[in-house]
Amino acid sequence: MVHGPDILVPDAPLPQFVLKEAYALGDKPALIDGPTGRVLTYAQLAGGVERVAAALAARGFGVGDVFGILSPNLPEFPIAFHGAIRAGGVATTMNPLSSASELAHQLEDSGARYLLTVPPFLETAREAADAAGVEEVFVFGEGEGATPFASLLQETDGSTKPPELHGFDPSTALAALPYSSGTTGLPKGVMLTHRNLVANVVQFEAVDDGTPDDVLIAILPFFHIYGMTLLVNSAMRAGQTVVTMPRFDLEQFLQLMQDHRVTKAFLVPPILVGLAKHPLVDQYDLSALVRIVSGAAPLGTEVAAAVADRLGCEVKQGFGMTEASPVTHFVPASRTPWTKYGSVGPVVPGVDAKLADVDTGEEVPDGERGELLVRGPNVMKGYLGNDEATARTLDADGWLHTGDVAVVDEDGDFFIVDRVKELIKYKGYQVPPAELEALLLGHDAIGDAAVIPVLDEEAGEIPKAYVVLKPDHDLSADDVMAYVAERVAPYKKVREVAFVDEIPKSSSGKILRRVLVEQDRA
Repeated sequence: MVHGPDILVPDAPLPQFVLKEAYALGDKPALIDGPTGRVLTYAQLAGGVERVAAALAARGFGVGDVFGILSPNLPEFPIAFHGAIRAGGVATTMNPLSSASELAHQLEDSGARYLLTVPPFLETAREAADAAGVEEVFVFGEGEGATPFASLLQETDGSTKPPELHGFDPSTALAALPYSSGTTGLPKGVMLTHRNLVANVVQFEAVDDGTPDDVLIAILPFFHIYGMTLLVNSAMRAGQTVVTMPRFDLEQFLQLMQDHRVTKAFLVPPILVGLAKHPLVDQYDLSALVRIVSGAAPLGTEVAAAVADRLGCEVKQGFGMTEASPVTHFVPASRTPWTKYGSVGPVVPGVDAKLADVDTGEEVPDGERGELLVRGPNVMKGYLGNDEATARTLDADGWLHTGDVAVVDEDGDFFIVDRVKELIKYKGYQVPPAELEALLLGHDAIGDAAVIPVLDEEAGEIPKAYVVLKPDHDLSADDVMAYVAERVAPYKKVREVAFVDEIPKSSSGKILRRVLVEQDRA
């Protein structure tokens, strides 16, 4: 077992903790909209949070109520996020690539009262909101049948404060409810308390060297826990300037990095592949860049080394999961120069970790691989309304079973070498095979199906379907891919199809995906 250094977690509500110095920072840019250059200052951020919280409270929104956010990265996103939480509510953040039915599931499962979106997503958002019984839809800007978000900022004069939350306990009160598939299955609401999220900011601060002089690029989506913690929470707490991008475009990304003299970038492996190989990179001055941190999916050592050499900056990895707020492992800023590219580093302060035998659950001897288990103040309260899934992932002693197989070296640095869980990581997004298999089995011509991950240089992994056709039925691979694509978010699409006579299964009927993976890679 590895024990992280002790750490003190303040007993504070998340918005007040994150924005403690915001008013003092005044006119300093907090967020800059990359495409337009529009600036939101720290004073405007803090004031906006208070106004939104007061306006929501006046509507009767309070403790335990859920506020859905379906939006790309915009400077106002943190105002909405922290405003809802400041009012005593819970923010459930949503993937803009989701279909109406997927959004409706999250809204209904979370019990969301309100939903905030942007004009391009409004039609889908309204369909989902109607299906889930959402009371009111808000929109950044304007849109038919939706309340302008700006009205929440204008309903009070700034002197009206949100009500004090009596009996508030940061260790039990929920702040955020992102959705994750965990180790298996359909997306579940991850109950993250104020203490969970505050703890992870403190844990990251202990190993980072961030200062208010840093400029960060926000291509990581704010709805995802990686962007939520490091860009919406940690960066604002540190007084840094965050340049937002609503969608990724390599040329615009490089231009913004150059124009704003970005010093640090939290990225995912597919973007690093571009930085390593694309000729466009040489046309931009990225000399201000000190460090790139990669997360959300494994980063190849060759790609990491190539980016470090080409850009002359540090390239480091971290590890985490939504259920841990998310950071559990991180290479400290003090560890420099860093060339152990395959490692995600040691545990962050306050986290304990151990490796357990996948079959027996017993702790493995030093030097051997095992499933990574973590424990700490950043670990979730559980899955919303799903005690069974919680018990499978979070044991009675507080150990979170990550589903990842790791080894740890003599320096205490961890390496993620495999995965017990069956999730496919497509560009950092989680794709549950079981969800796609259930969808495929709904086709009249398909008798059986299995979905596995296939390695892909750009995406990390892509979903490949093995399909057994029913007798006297005929489908092409394109037919299968089109059928799935019509029913899921783009990142969940099946991208390869193989037709087989049968799906390998255990005696209990469980799909032997590992057999298919081995066959595919043979």
